[in-house]
Amino acid sequence: MLDALSLGAGLSWASGLRLYLTVLLAGVLARLEIIHLPASLQVLSSPWVIGAAALLAVAEFFADRIPAFDSLWDAIHTFIRIPAGALLAAGALGHADPTLMTLAALAGGTLAGSAHLTKAGTRALINLSPEPISNWIASATEDLLVGVGLAIALFMPLAFLALMVVFLVFSGWALPRLWRGVQGGYRGIAAHMGSRLTSLGSKRD
Repeated sequence: MLDALSLGAGLSWASGLRLYLTVLLAGVLARLEIIHLPASLQVLSSPWVIGAAALLAVAEFFADRIPAFDSLWDAIHTFIRIPAGALLAAGALGHADPTLMTLAALAGGTLAGSAHLTKAGTRALINLSPEPISNWIASATEDLLVGVGLAIALFMPLAFLALMVVFLVFSGWALPRLWRGVQGGYRGIAAHMGSRLTSLGSKRD
């Protein structure tokens, strides 16, 4: 049960950051028999699923490194990553009691949502900066986090579950501050553009 909980938590959390990379890694590791997935998640090791996940992971790799477009990508994937995280968490328990699977789905959706919103808020704040380097660094860091996080979830379940508690506490603290920073930044940009337009209008007069 500990392994199943860690697997579900790992897949759902990682899907909030990189859904397609998460599915790809889980599928390849299962295909190579490095890990064992429950019957309800065996579909991840299908060559068709692995191929589709690989193509989408490559697309996300480039989309996530384009400033501003990455925020649009995140906005669209709000409706994909969170439900997928819930499904992966429920599937990790196999054919457990329906009540337990429902609770797992809710917890998985919460983890995926926390990871996704923290990522999206951070990237939106970074996009207020005109230089692209910080965007690339953040994207590479997220890729690394998914790989390392899944490895810990699969091979050190107790440590990963403890880390997830810390992550949820951090997200609860960070998210309000991130969104206030993003709102303040966009208000500043809007005010600056408004003053520029006013200045241009007065010059024409």
